[in-house]
Amino acid sequence: MALLLDQQPDTNEIPTETFLESVSHLPPFFDCLGSKVFASIKADINGNITKIKAVYDSDPVKYETLQQILLIEKSTYDSEWPKVGATLALMWLNCSPKACGLADGERDEQNPNLIRINITKAYDQALKRYHGWIVQKLFKAALFAAPCRSDFLKALSKDQDVAEEDCLAKICHFLINFTAIVDAIYEIYSIMNAELDYLV
Repeated sequence: MALLLDQQPDTNEIPTETFLESVSHLPPFFDCLGSKVFASIKADINGNITKIKAVYDSDPVKYETLQQILLIEKSTYDSEWPKVGATLALMWLNCSPKACGLADGERDEQNPNLIRINITKAYDQALKRYHGWIVQKLFKAALFAAPCRSDFLKALSKDQDVAEEDCLAKICHFLINFTAIVDAIYEIYSIMNAELDYLV
């Protein structure tokens, strides 16, 4: 164990418990999109969270940080790593679409009450490179099930009377914090040569 920790990447430690708390807010976000079309994305995210949580719960001290999980799994799985275990689950969680464009006021000028442009931007930045032609076409078809901007923001505010700018400010606050974690994880994966580049 000491040898593994000596090999730890030169980056800030990311506590696993803090990360799990942060990503626990992602699945409910997909409920706000309304359509059952997005249920499979939510299920994937929940599945990946469960995998990482199971590893952490098995020994919270041993797996106190995400770096420790990656290093220990690298040693455990050898040549199969990083395409297995919590390492793979973390990679997919890190690619989960973010609410890009919503908080910065980006809108489709021809259809200002639609959020398709925001979902497309998030998909293009996070997941498109991992998807083959068929999955990309399925995504484009699913876009038509995306809610109107006003309905989406209403669902996010849980039907409470919240001003749009206040709702967007909360999204922005969450994204700033979550993006910092995502960027740190990308750096760890890069340092450890754990980045994957394959199609599903």
